[in-house]
Amino acid sequence: MRTVELHLFNDEFEDELKSFTLPDDQERFTALPEKVLTVTEGQYRVVILKHGTPVGFFLLHRTERVQAYSNNPKSMLLTSFSINHKHQGKGYAKMGMLELERFILSNFPNCDEIVLAVNHKNLLAQQLYKHVGFIDTGRRKIGDIGEQFIMELRIKV
Repeated sequence: MRTVELHLFNDEFEDELKSFTLPDDQERFTALPEKVLTVTEGQYRVVILKHGTPVGFFLLHRTERVQAYSNNPKSMLLTSFSINHKHQGKGYAKMGMLELERFILSNFPNCDEIVLAVNHKNLLAQQLYKHVGFIDTGRRKIGDIGEQFIMELRIKV
């Protein structure tokens, strides 16, 4: 039995997502859900649920922005990953990321790769992503607060 589930956003999650908080040392690396609840075509809001309650959130992109991270036309970009502060330390980030491949296969069957950028100072996030199967591509990007490592997860289609 899965402990958490990934679901595409729907309006019933909005109030809880707007209440998410993060410590300052985490907020500088990501965007809180309330900042990215409005999306454009090719962006998909994903909610990490524990017993129907949102505990985490991220965005998937299938837009031109992906090209800055991968030249794979079947790739999607993951951004704005967060776990609400009151739910941190319970393994939900890891559990959510371990559900990612199943979620992608069910909802985006043409996708065979997820890419993301993680700040070189965000060691906890780097460890999480490596632990769930992302690999460092060796590519780097300079973001608003410094160097970012480009990581990828191959989806076995």
